[in-house]
Amino acid sequence: MAIVVVLEMPGMTQAQYEQSADKVAGRPGPVKSPDDWPVAGLISHTSAPMDDGWLVVDVWESEEAFREFGKILLPILQEIGLSDVEPRTFPVFNVVTR
Repeated sequence: MAIVVVLEMPGMTQAQYEQSADKVAGRPGPVKSPDDWPVAGLISHTSAPMDDGWLVVDVWESEEAFREFGKILLPILQEIGLSDVEPRTFPVFNVVTR
């Protein structure tokens, strides 16, 4: 079952987001494709600035796929100074893509 993952990261800057994306992709530059992720299963990724930080909303094929990614992501976030990020997950009811 697909899931939505919401990460609200107060205090995160655009520079920190870009740094984390570089580390996720294993190379410099923006992430533009699910192939840029180190594990399979990403359906969509959206990021946006908030008043006090950064927001990421992902859709994953399964909770298991996200758990595998979380093993990579959470240490990256800790490395860039965000140690208390708590992903929230929700079962997907519907996904529409272009």
